[in-house]
Amino acid sequence: MQWFALVVSIVVCQLTGAIGAVFTIKAIPTWYAGLRKPSFQPPNSVFGPVWTGLYLLMGIAAWRLWIELPVSSMAFAWFCAQLVLNALWTPLFFGARRIGWSFLEIVVQWIAVVGTVATAFAVDPLAGALLLPLLLWVTFAAVLNGAIWRLNQA
Repeated sequence: MQWFALVVSIVVCQLTGAIGAVFTIKAIPTWYAGLRKPSFQPPNSVFGPVWTGLYLLMGIAAWRLWIELPVSSMAFAWFCAQLVLNALWTPLFFGARRIGWSFLEIVVQWIAVVGTVATAFAVDPLAGALLLPLLLWVTFAAVLNGAIWRLNQA
């Protein structure tokens, strides 16, 4: 049962990334290429591997929380909330092309990630540690989103 839970956790997290890829693939060479970006913008080729690795770590962390249910119910709820917010950001930014709204959304997502990390650490320190790269990346992504919004306001 634990291996099944691990596989499901990883697949669900990776599917979140796949949802985002549907929106980014079309927008990156067209709309996104035309946006002004800050000097600290990484190359586009960095995002795919980083997110794939983050989704793997998230899946393992989710699994560790899942097997600790019901003790981890609050951490698992936070995890699910941040995963849904994660899935919503890409269609909002790349699909709807709403840079300002996506910035607001990623700030809420960041709060959910902080809640996830804090509650995960309380239940399973390894799960919390596995989520720290996500917190760092979402922090960076929020700053990047905010900078792109500022640079492209008409």
